[in-house]
Amino acid sequence: MTATEEVMQLGLADRFGRVATDLRVSLTDRCNLRCAYCMPEEGLDWLPKPELLTDDEVVRLVSVAVTRLGVQEIRFTGGEPLLRRGLVGIVARTTELTPRPEVSLTTNGIGLARQAQALKDAGLDRVNVSLDTIESDTFVQLARRDRLKDVLAGLDAAQAAGLTPVKVNAVLMRGVNDRQAPQLLEYCLERGYELRFIEQMPLDAQHGWTRASMVTADEILEQLSDRFDLEPTDAATRGSAPAESFTVRGGPQTVGIIASVTRPFCGDCDRVRLTADGQVRDCLFARTESDLRSALRSGADDEELADRWRRAMRNKLPGHGINDPSFLQPTRPMSAIGG
Repeated sequence: MTATEEVMQLGLADRFGRVATDLRVSLTDRCNLRCAYCMPEEGLDWLPKPELLTDDEVVRLVSVAVTRLGVQEIRFTGGEPLLRRGLVGIVARTTELTPRPEVSLTTNGIGLARQAQALKDAGLDRVNVSLDTIESDTFVQLARRDRLKDVLAGLDAAQAAGLTPVKVNAVLMRGVNDRQAPQLLEYCLERGYELRFIEQMPLDAQHGWTRASMVTADEILEQLSDRFDLEPTDAATRGSAPAESFTVRGGPQTVGIIASVTRPFCGDCDRVRLTADGQVRDCLFARTESDLRSALRSGADDEELADRWRRAMRNKLPGHGINDPSFLQPTRPMSAIGG
């Protein structure tokens, strides 16, 4: 057996030699914001509760990924994962696995002020918080909820609890917050947060995304460079990280730009996703899913679940194809997929 064949047998490898070691686990499709680049103002039809994985089912599948498939990093996502009542317990049980994975959380920050210390005590390593503006009016325009103070309080609480480095994810929308990048970076620098700008991707439920309206990575970099002295960090240390990183004012603080659309990094992708209803997605933009929930509930043992997961990854495409004229958005929006 060759080394490649061995990886295909034992890990989450695809036909192109990529091995998934980073698992994103959606705990719910529900959210308490209605961000314009994600879902309509009236919300969506949420998954029925019987279709959602239970806490025990989540932990079991995560355990299979870590102990049998070589997954090293677990990121809990949503929707909004802080809405999951069993979140702290799920985190605690995940950090007790051997080998212990790195465990993080992507959140909109609402409710984080109340839960940050409990999550830290459960073993959570760090958080990524979505924050697209520090202007109250703009926040309401983008999120359709007046909750900016709650998000900022959540960031402060995460820092105080030691969930560091606290990372901030920002999406710029043309005509809304597209000129606020320098202001947002200054805010994060003052507080020691790591800011990353993400190009808007075609994952909105309304399917209203257009390339022409998207604020590109080059535009963001140009805007920041007008205000800050930026220098690229060593590209050799980037690995599979999606963000192009720049030191600010000589460092050590940095800012990242994730050019998912204009400079895809699919060739280095090491991610796999598990939806809140137990479906494996080999790519954020996949048009197909592989069902683990049914096998799990039908009595499959851990090795059968692992084998199903391996087979699900082997058909992963070489890239997401956003720049191909034949590209079609996933049927599910970001809130149902998990980021």
